[in-house]
Amino acid sequence: MHNWPLTGITVRTPLVELRHPTPQDLDALADLGAEGVHTPGFMPFFSQWTDGDPATVARRVLQRHWRAMADWSADDWTLYLVVVHEGEVVGSQSLGARDFAVTGEVLLTSWLGLRHQGLGLGGHARAASLELAFTGLGAQDAFSVVRRGNTASQAVCRKFGFTHDGTQINAVRGERAVSDRYRLTRAAWAAARTVPAEIAGLEPALDLFGAASTSRPVQAPSGSVSPALAATLSGVRYAPEPDHADV
Repeated sequence: MHNWPLTGITVRTPLVELRHPTPQDLDALADLGAEGVHTPGFMPFFSQWTDGDPATVARRVLQRHWRAMADWSADDWTLYLVVVHEGEVVGSQSLGARDFAVTGEVLLTSWLGLRHQGLGLGGHARAASLELAFTGLGAQDAFSVVRRGNTASQAVCRKFGFTHDGTQINAVRGERAVSDRYRLTRAAWAAARTVPAEIAGLEPALDLFGAASTSRPVQAPSGSVSPALAATLSGVRYAPEPDHADV
């Protein structure tokens, strides 16, 4: 689809492929979300999109992807990719940014269907998304936000070299939910990088990310968070569910 070059993006590791979803992929992802993503007693997502009957949950999956494409701009974007294992759609990974050409910062979100968790697929999917962020887009920092109590996803962040970068408070199911923010710098990613990943189809889409004119985005001072990213981490705009259910 030459008028929407994002459709050509793929990232492959030995276990998974990330790709821009086809309509058939989106249908499969919606069905997977409706099957279940987490245990009923714990809500890892700030937007609580998994609460509801299966048809409602499936529609929310579709609408999130469609909305991200419709609202895309080079200074405010979210790229949703499906995670594919042995030909089957098993989950979702996203990268989002605001003013990426200036901040060089991306925020990651992810989930796997409940029946695909615990197989090592989440780690490979995370490695693929980081390869896309750092090698493909030239990011300087990646962020994740993980709710406390989501111990498995917290462990994945630490495994990949993320360090604690503050906390965030959200209202989830009418209760106060505390989450941890994690930062991964380019240098830390390079030092901890162990999963091989191959990117294809990105070059024609680079200008859509605000990344074509600079291969080395400006790095924010150590220990600081840009105003644009700070707004995002509060749950505003492009990342209504900046946390994870993907181990």
